[in-house]
This record gives sequence, C-alpha cells and structure tokens, in this order.
Amino acid sequence: MPNQLLTTSLFAAALLLSPGAAAVLPAEPLGKVESLKVPYPPHWVFAHDAAFFHMTAGRYVLLDPLAETGPGQYKGMIDGAFISAFAQSPGRGEVYVVETFYSRGTRGQRTDVVTIYDSANLSPVAEVVMPPAQRMSSMPERYAALTLRDESLLLVTNMNPGTSVSVIDLQKRQYLATVPTPGCILTYPTGNSGFSSLCGDGALMTKVLDKNGEVVRSHRSKPFFDANTDPLFEKPAIIDGIAYFPTFKGWVFPVDLRGEKPKIGKPWSLLSEADKAEGWRPGGWQLHAEDEAGRFYILMHPQGRNGSHKDGGPELWVYDAAKQRRLQRVKLNTWGISVSATRGSKPLLLVTNAEMQLDVYDARQGKYLRTLANFGQETPFLVHPVE
Repeated sequence: MPNQLLTTSLFAAALLLSPGAAAVLPAEPLGKVESLKVPYPPHWVFAHDAAFFHMTAGRYVLLDPLAETGPGQYKGMIDGAFISAFAQSPGRGEVYVVETFYSRGTRGQRTDVVTIYDSANLSPVAEVVMPPAQRMSSMPERYAALTLRDESLLLVTNMNPGTSVSVIDLQKRQYLATVPTPGCILTYPTGNSGFSSLCGDGALMTKVLDKNGEVVRSHRSKPFFDANTDPLFEKPAIIDGIAYFPTFKGWVFPVDLRGEKPKIGKPWSLLSEADKAEGWRPGGWQLHAEDEAGRFYILMHPQGRNGSHKDGGPELWVYDAAKQRRLQRVKLNTWGISVSATRGSKPLLLVTNAEMQLDVYDARQGKYLRTLANFGQETPFLVHPVE
C-alpha cells in the first residue's frame, strides 16, 4: 500500500509540473463597472424584493422581462434596507431609495436617509439624511414616495404614528421641511405642484407646495367613501391624471387630480349582476396597474368575503377606464398577488405569483410569456415599471 501511495503521488506531481499541464491565466482586472444605456427600454422593471423575513437586506432588481435567459434578464441591483420606498427621476437620470439603518444592524441609533443612485451604473452618488424615526415603515407602497415640481422635489410619506410628508430638494441634495397631514396618508400627484393624501374619514387632503417645499395652499374634499361599509383600496391606477380607486366590493371612484383641487367623480361598478352572484371581488397587495393606452388591470377572485381583500386572485380583469367597460378577462397561470404594467406601446404585465416569482404576460392579448425566477428574489411584492 505505501508503494502505491508513493507512486500515485509522484504521478500527480509530474502532471502538475509538466509543460502545458496548466495554462497560466491572465489576471482578471478588478473594479470594472459596466454602464447601462439610459433611458432604459420601456419594458424594463424594478422588482422590489422586500426580503420580508430579514428586512435589513431588501433590494431592487432591474430586469428585462423579454430576455430569454436569466443572465439576459438580470441587469443589476440596488439595496433597499428595512422595506424602503422608491421613486424615479428619468429627467435627472436618478432613482431614489428611502431607507433606514441602525448603528448595530438591527438595533442602536437609527438613521433615515434618501439614497440617490445614478441610473446608468446603479451606484450611490449622494444621500440626504432625514429626521430620525419619522418615515413610514410599512409593507411596500407604490405612493410612499413621489417626485414633484418637474422632479425638483421628492416627497416621502411619514408615520410615527403621526402622519406627515418630508420634502427633499433634489437639486441641492438637502432636507427642506416636514408637512403635517394629520389623519391622512400617502402622496398622490395633484396639479402642477401639489399632492393629495387619503384620509381616514373618507376625504382627500391636498397641499400645494412652492419650490422651497413650503405649503402655499391647502384643500380638503368632502368624504367620498365610507370605510365602515365599503373600504377603499389606497392603490389607485392613475391614467392621464385621473386616479381610479377601487373598493373592496368592486366599485371604482374616479378622482381627477389634474387641477389644484381633486374632483371626485361618480362611482361605477367593476361587476355585472352575474359577477356579483359569483362573489367576485378585487384583491391583492398591489392589485391594480395601468398602461399608456387608457386601460387598467385589476386582480379578481371569486367567492369574496370580508377579509379576502389581500388574497389576490386567479384572474386579471382589463378595463377601458374612460368608457367604464370591461375589455377582457385573463386567466392567470398561477394565483396572482400583485400586478404591474410596463410602459410603451407594447406593454407587458408582471404578476407576482403565489410562489414569489414573476409571471410575464402580453398585456394586449393576455398571453402568458414566461416566468422570471432565480434572480435572487424572495418576496418581490411590488414591481415598478421604469419611467
């Protein structure tokens, strides 16, 4: 046995020392950064993976849903700590992540910041520190952050538990002010330089800001829905300045946000009498999306009940918003939790399914195309189309 071991060892050593046994590879250059072409193609998306089970490590993954392979689909990633909020500025070539850090990781001194990323290389270029323990820490919300006044201001939703909005100057990279919104939450773009927040009594509160982030006028609508009888989803589809707010029982309230004061329109139903008999209701996390042709898409489930508003559904229903008419019912490959629609003349639908993967559909035909998976995702509850 010893002779056999010696012979084997000598043979292996001879192989290693023989010419050509191992080619000398050139050293790979370090620090090389590839840049993305901006603006991005309109069908790209940012998938917000909130990392629900370890929230310090959230992320936004930039994806090309039309690419055939995983490497082709994956374009890059940026961080988003503690269920962050997200906004984009195509005019400035930047994206903004509102996030929270603790000096000891999950404890210690808290710092809330807006991290500013360059769109071309997805690298952080600046950050703005906000007043601590103020920003809203919630599940991902589409209207938790908003750019305003030709993308010169960033608005951040706060709740601690009092509600307010932080105003950030994106040109000077500095915090400007906190605007109180007592009893009202989130930021919907209103007019040229204002935002509206949804209030607990069923009204909308609107603030008009000057270039310095100061409130110059305030408005409050009359209550237009009753949260006790039929609550409103806070997730509207906004088409040409009109927000379409669905209710738990399938009504839609159109709200015109184009002027300085919101105008509440007459509600209309998503459901026919046959639909009502089968108990169809809207539901999901981000249950509602819109495209640039005036259509909106909404997740629906049958046998709806009190408490099923987060359940998602097996179908997407497609509506012509202006005509208040259903155009199509899309049966999903897998039960859907959230939906997003990409921009451009050939929109795609991205549906977060029950397996926490992203199913891709042709929005015009409702045809299933592929599933995006294994891009590092865990809980991609919300998908942002690039702007």
